[in-house]
Amino acid sequence: MKYNHALFMNPYIERASTSTMGLFPPTGLEYVATSTKGLVGKLTLLDLRYENELSKTDKLLDFIRNEIDIICVAIGWDRQFNEVCELLRLLPENIPLVVGGYKATERVEELFETCPTIDIIARGEAEETIKEILKGVPLKDILGISYRNGKRVIHNANRPLPNIDIIDAPDRSLRRNNYYLKLGGVKVANLTFDAVLSARGCPFNCKFCTFNLNPLGQKRSYSERTVKSVIKEIEGITANVILFSDDNFATNPKRAEEICDLIIARKLKKRFMAQARIEIAKSPKLLEKMVKAGFKMLSLGVESPHDYILTQLNKGFDQATIRKYFKVLKKYPIFYHGFFIYGNLGETEEEMLYIAQFSKEIDCDSIAFSKLRVDKYSPLREIAKNTPGYHVTDRGELYSDQFSHPALKKIGRKIKFSFYSPFKLLKIVKRFIVVRFFTFGDILSFLAASPFLLKNLIAREIQKKRLADTLKHLFLHKSS
Repeated sequence: MKYNHALFMNPYIERASTSTMGLFPPTGLEYVATSTKGLVGKLTLLDLRYENELSKTDKLLDFIRNEIDIICVAIGWDRQFNEVCELLRLLPENIPLVVGGYKATERVEELFETCPTIDIIARGEAEETIKEILKGVPLKDILGISYRNGKRVIHNANRPLPNIDIIDAPDRSLRRNNYYLKLGGVKVANLTFDAVLSARGCPFNCKFCTFNLNPLGQKRSYSERTVKSVIKEIEGITANVILFSDDNFATNPKRAEEICDLIIARKLKKRFMAQARIEIAKSPKLLEKMVKAGFKMLSLGVESPHDYILTQLNKGFDQATIRKYFKVLKKYPIFYHGFFIYGNLGETEEEMLYIAQFSKEIDCDSIAFSKLRVDKYSPLREIAKNTPGYHVTDRGELYSDQFSHPALKKIGRKIKFSFYSPFKLLKIVKRFIVVRFFTFGDILSFLAASPFLLKNLIAREIQKKRLADTLKHLFLHKSS
């Protein structure tokens, strides 16, 4: 074997008091690590979010120098990007460093420029790529990588996307921890969380979607795992809550029904979460089976209440359709979480702020909202660049002469506090109880942890010098 001990590392450390970033495992990294079994003498999978000692830089570097002869790091998100780069620059130069993940693929040139310790970047899906690296295949012959050759960076051709059925499911025995609901380091319930990827890709073509085309401009064709392989994976999971991390669990409603049927038949008592398009409302039989199988939460891509924006984003439905489908969805005891985008082309502040009111009107249980991003291969990129008054940064951040980044951030806070009033927060708790996402014991655990959560939240708001503003928005805004 070329390498004796390979380290696969999730480099994020989350300390924010309200973040749920540590809720689920780094599934992509686990897929890649699992694919290398038998190719190295020993594998270590580190998730720094859950490492007490090794999340300390000096301890981590000592461990690497004494134990590791190749390092593989996943960079999946923009958040903490500078901190991750700072960590990478500290890694020993004499140990090969391979970096992969969505953001690494998107920001190849920047990473090579800012992190001289990086030797190779595995672009796109890396399960097959990492095998060839560890086998010692000459770098010039490995598809899907960029690598240093002296002072030059060489970009090999893209690797074709593999069929999902040839990829092994993650080996959960590599984990050094379980995944709990923690806020600010405080465990608020004894629930454990995991994720299953039953399919990759999406057949739809929403223009805003950063996952429809990968950072290489490759569209991930929709590829399903066999239903039996999905159920076999679930049977081996000990966690209480399982997220189907497919882009759209209901892409193939008949297949989704088959998964539910087997979960019911085999009496797999879990609490499931999934993502879907609102068109799932057209499949009442599937929704009935999802309830019986234990699906407690559905995340839905609503995106906007405005017809012209929905057309702009190529969503394929309008506001009237959203309202019609939510009337159907609310007949089923499932918690509905809506995703929205604001800061769209031509959108006024009043239209952005209507997101909160519209979400209440359709009785969406909770919402998340983000500023529109226009990534490298997005169909919206040229439109945005050619629209007077709009600008796109190298990182895909959209802003305008009228709405700067700080202005959009302030609007985001207004949306948040307009929707999440104290009364609404109580309704959310009640809804979680109604759909039986939380047991009575879970609720008691949460109540016991509440003083610590409140203390951490107040400390964070004081640190950011916005406690008074937060209290004003939270308690002086009209409740509904």
